[in-house]
Amino acid sequence: MAATRTILLAVATMTILSTASAAIYNVGEPGGAWDLSTNYGTWASSRNFHPSDRIVFKYSPQAHDVLEVSKADYDSCSTASPIATLNSGNDVVSLTATGTRYFICGFPGHCAGGMKVKIDVVPSSSSSSPAPASGPSASNAPPPVPVSAATSVATTGFGLAILLIVAGLMS
Repeated sequence: MAATRTILLAVATMTILSTASAAIYNVGEPGGAWDLSTNYGTWASSRNFHPSDRIVFKYSPQAHDVLEVSKADYDSCSTASPIATLNSGNDVVSLTATGTRYFICGFPGHCAGGMKVKIDVVPSSSSSSPAPASGPSASNAPPPVPVSAATSVATTGFGLAILLIVAGLMS
């Protein structure tokens, strides 16, 4: 009986800790969104993106869209051959591997006007080596609940504390 409880506690703890590193970032927040007034270079450089994080593009679909593009197309603001096209106004992109991903607005003049963001996905501190970048993993489904990385870690800590209390009561 005690061995079963110990195993269940270990599995539950690993599950909770594995979600601690995942974060959801709303592109441009807190001061903006996916629009012409946000400095995305400053926004992206102030964050550390890791595999399993998600970024969310929020915008009016009548005014903007999101294209994932190659570095060359990002540099030239070319919309000719996007890797992925997103246009729901609440687009969630999963960052599944390390590497650099490039996003632009496909509306005429918007990319040249600054609607472009480069996302550098770096290894998590628990990773031993970077994984090769792969194709996009995006969906038009809204995220379950947009939270900041700080909220995600705080919630995980609270969940772990509750789990330890319950485990203590079971013994």
